[in-house]
Amino acid sequence: MCGIAGFVEGVPGENRNATIRRMSDAIAHRGPDGHGYYQDDWASLGHRRLSIIDVAAGNQPMTNETGDLWIVYNGEIFNHAALREQLLRAGHQYVSRCDTETILHAWEQYGKDCVTHFRGMFSFAIWDKTRRQLFCARDRLGIKPFYYFWDGRTFVFASEIKALFGHPSVSPSLRASALPEYFTFGYGSGEETMFQGIRKLMPGHTMLLDMNREPRIRKYWDVPNPAPEDSSRSDGEWIAETRRRVEESVEMRLMSDVPLGMFLSGGVDSSAIAAMIRRMTDGPVKTFSVGYAEASFSELSYAAEVARLIGTDHHEVVVGMEDFFAALPRLIWHEDEPIAWPSSVSLHFVSRLAAREVKVVLTGEGSDELFAGYSRYGWTRLNLQLLSAYQSLTPAGLRRVVRSQIATNPMLSRDIRRKLGHSFLGRDESIESLYVDNFYSPFPAAERAALLKRVPGGEYDNFLGYWNSRSSGSLLQRMLFTDQKTYLVELLMKQDQMSMASSIESRVPFLDHTLVEFAMTVPDRLKIHGNIQKHIFKEAVSDLLPPGIVHRKKMGFPTPLRQWLREPRALPLLDSLLDPAGLLASCCDQDTVRRLIRDHVAGTHDSTDRIWSLLNLQIWGDTFITGRGQRWAEPFADTLATPRA
Repeated sequence: MCGIAGFVEGVPGENRNATIRRMSDAIAHRGPDGHGYYQDDWASLGHRRLSIIDVAAGNQPMTNETGDLWIVYNGEIFNHAALREQLLRAGHQYVSRCDTETILHAWEQYGKDCVTHFRGMFSFAIWDKTRRQLFCARDRLGIKPFYYFWDGRTFVFASEIKALFGHPSVSPSLRASALPEYFTFGYGSGEETMFQGIRKLMPGHTMLLDMNREPRIRKYWDVPNPAPEDSSRSDGEWIAETRRRVEESVEMRLMSDVPLGMFLSGGVDSSAIAAMIRRMTDGPVKTFSVGYAEASFSELSYAAEVARLIGTDHHEVVVGMEDFFAALPRLIWHEDEPIAWPSSVSLHFVSRLAAREVKVVLTGEGSDELFAGYSRYGWTRLNLQLLSAYQSLTPAGLRRVVRSQIATNPMLSRDIRRKLGHSFLGRDESIESLYVDNFYSPFPAAERAALLKRVPGGEYDNFLGYWNSRSSGSLLQRMLFTDQKTYLVELLMKQDQMSMASSIESRVPFLDHTLVEFAMTVPDRLKIHGNIQKHIFKEAVSDLLPPGIVHRKKMGFPTPLRQWLREPRALPLLDSLLDPAGLLASCCDQDTVRRLIRDHVAGTHDSTDRIWSLLNLQIWGDTFITGRGQRWAEPFADTLATPRA
């Protein structure tokens, strides 16, 4: 796990050595164990190393036997030992045991198709100095990031956006067209970022850059279309195969020459992986958990119970309001874009705790998007089933009257209006309303329009692009696929940036691409069985954990943000949203912002998610756009959460 940066210019430039060092220094946290550089007349490459495999060797940038290829690489290829044997038989010569060298030799052997041979998480760039070509690649699910800038003359790339700003051709400016999608989802799910001119290489894609033509981007993998159900398999066989594949993926991710551990929430996903690790390894397994002093928002007791049952060396950290908000500005800098979910802050604290003990952690990310672990899947299926019957029995005009009454009738209590407003009775009848606005968006569509002082446009485009591409699948298959291509990619960015901020590597066993491909073949009835979400996975691990853990209601990493934002101590944060010199004043209606704050403080409306989105955008704007980031250092000076053994 490392940080990469580099640039290729059509004509030799000046001060290139200082530029690549400046870019590399911006992501020094990604690789505190070493750094290296390569330069010729056209290309400059920089690398920050976190030593995991072949600690003594494996420094980057790395070259091949002939010195004409140079690579910078971030990630892990978990099947690199098997590939090494194949490449040795093909005549390639090795000087190290590291997977970086395997990527180089695979490129020599297979060219652009080398990526199809890799099982793992990766982003890398290979410079061919003879052909003056740069080949870039990102793993299938988007576990490792790759950002780039291209203006037709200069190509700049890095693991994090902030490193791009070390190049004189790249400067930060807001892409205003990103705001509708941001206020709908909390993040952007396409190739463009919040910064004008800066893009992501999308998951499952490669790019070939030849300086006399546009970059050639190619998709080499996608989540497969669901196949017809294999009726020859019994439910028991499906369950057994799920267990086998998850165990195989976990075991592959135990590859390490340094200590590793597990993030443990006490839910079924992380608990099952921890139990598997305990069975697969000798000696104590280190587990790490984060929670809050407010017990109703903390899963620490569940995690501690699991740690006791399976016998791990367990560590905890408790985060308070001061810890949380003091860390937020720095963490927005680490994420490069506004933070979508408060759980990113919690992830930072547990990563910092783990970094005192290990260099590698496994996490339970991805299971919900494979096996349908979110309640929104079941509710949306039910809503659409009932809507179909409702439409056949009720005229469209009467349905509109019912929606209007639910939204405005003072005879209905606020709680009843809220509940009906999430049902097919109270919502527009599009998938955008019933699924996206119902379960993702903090801002109702009308409020987004008022906030942005115009009718939002394009906010659903990326989502609908994926949604409509799988029109032949079942409703559940479409929801899972679209989440895997949008929501999950943002979760993985959070996982990467927050763990690397503390210089540790996080691995996600559920997102081995062969497991993802298998999961898409699992019948819907085994994913949602009655009212049981993620049924097949729970059955597959039922012998590892007690029923109280396997079937515990999902908490979803809640944060006491609602009550914190109503405390007097939060007033400076709320006041900052109305700063006339801030980014919000230039792009958001201040009367709408003022009303949201007033209603939340008075308790007449829960505006927690809206305020969170606005606060993150304001801090992000000060950090990267307005140049006023220092104003966040003094009122919210950093404090340390206290770890508990």
